[in-house]
Amino acid sequence: MEKNATAARQRIFTVTELTQEIKDVLEEAYPFLWIRGEVSNVHMPVSGHLYFTLKDPGAQIKAVMFRAQNRHLKFQLEDGMAVIAMGRVNVYEPKGTYQVILEYMEPEGMGTLQLAFEQLKSKLAAEGLFHEKHKRPLPFLPQKIAVVTSPTGAVIRDILSVLGRRFLNLAVEITPVKVQGEGAAEEIASAVEMLNGRADADVLVVARGGGSLEDLQAFNSEVVARAIFSSHIPVVSAVGHETDFTIADFVADMRAPTPSAAAELIVPVKEELVGYIAAARAALKSALMQRLRLLRQQTAQVSQRLIHPARRLADYRLSLDDRENRLWTGLTRALTDKRRHLDATAERLSHSSPKIMAHEYNILLKHNTQTLTTHMQFCLELRRGKLHAAVGSLHALSPLAILNRGYSVTRALPGYGLVKSVEQVHVGQQVEVTLSRGAMVCRIERKTKNGQANI
Repeated sequence: MEKNATAARQRIFTVTELTQEIKDVLEEAYPFLWIRGEVSNVHMPVSGHLYFTLKDPGAQIKAVMFRAQNRHLKFQLEDGMAVIAMGRVNVYEPKGTYQVILEYMEPEGMGTLQLAFEQLKSKLAAEGLFHEKHKRPLPFLPQKIAVVTSPTGAVIRDILSVLGRRFLNLAVEITPVKVQGEGAAEEIASAVEMLNGRADADVLVVARGGGSLEDLQAFNSEVVARAIFSSHIPVVSAVGHETDFTIADFVADMRAPTPSAAAELIVPVKEELVGYIAAARAALKSALMQRLRLLRQQTAQVSQRLIHPARRLADYRLSLDDRENRLWTGLTRALTDKRRHLDATAERLSHSSPKIMAHEYNILLKHNTQTLTTHMQFCLELRRGKLHAAVGSLHALSPLAILNRGYSVTRALPGYGLVKSVEQVHVGQQVEVTLSRGAMVCRIERKTKNGQANI
């Protein structure tokens, strides 16, 4: 009974109720706080919000910085970075987790502006914007100088004073811009782009006086750095004092330690140029006079060695006559030799005349024909005698000649075997008897051999 009463007095929370009460307690207890920790697991989804973890050796907590706040960050958040941040504790009820929602954040141990400076410097250096191959030389004597700076202050007065002292009446265009504060970087970049679009200046100076890192922030911006890098006009950076370095100094074609030094680097001293030109004119005049004296001496020496044209013509006439005589003598001798050679060749050709050679060959042909005919007749008579003798021998051995002398050939029928002995036939068998003129079939009536009958 007591247990039931105790249970009735105790409150049983749902998960939602418990989470809601924890949320109210935490958010009321920590509506505003500063927190220090090391950043890890940084990621930014499409929404633009920053999600990461803050941790130290003992614990860790989720953190978020919404897009409206993180767009004001002057540095890039990276894993492993130690930061100090300001925000409030928040409980995310659907997952029952707690986190801190941050409104402000800066790196610990290094100022925000210094970190942003180092990060941008590393980024642009990796892209090659500081490389020497992109640096263009300044013109020796620019016709027009454009200065991008504040129209008030000592900077523009120092530049104009130095330019007027070194080269009077030089064309200078001042493009007024803000050199610090919000919108200064955009004004400087726009001024550089505008001057490049007009393209009527020979050199461009970006200048301002010294100041803190925050004062020089416009010249440490990426938009100014890229505008200077894209400039077709050579750019001199004259920002701050001699010990101050900005991103604009690294990107520019030349860095001047001060605005006054920039004016000295751009324009030579007019008096020095005038003195140099006078010295060069004097040296050139002296060299020309010395050259003229040398040429006069050479002309006098050559004129002494020259021969009068009339004498030279007389020498040429004598030489021409001599060469003409030698030419005719040589031609006559050559013609005589050629004529003698031609006569000898004609004589040799007469002995080798085709008519004479044809007559000789005709006589030889007739002789050879007669000899060949005689020889052929002799051979034919000889072959004819041998043929008659062979025919007589063949006729004597011919079976027909034997049959003409009364002999006959007997063959046994029906096989027509040649009968050479009486033993090859029998009485009553028919035989064929071939005579010199015809043949006859006979029957054997009886047979005799060696004087014996009926064998």
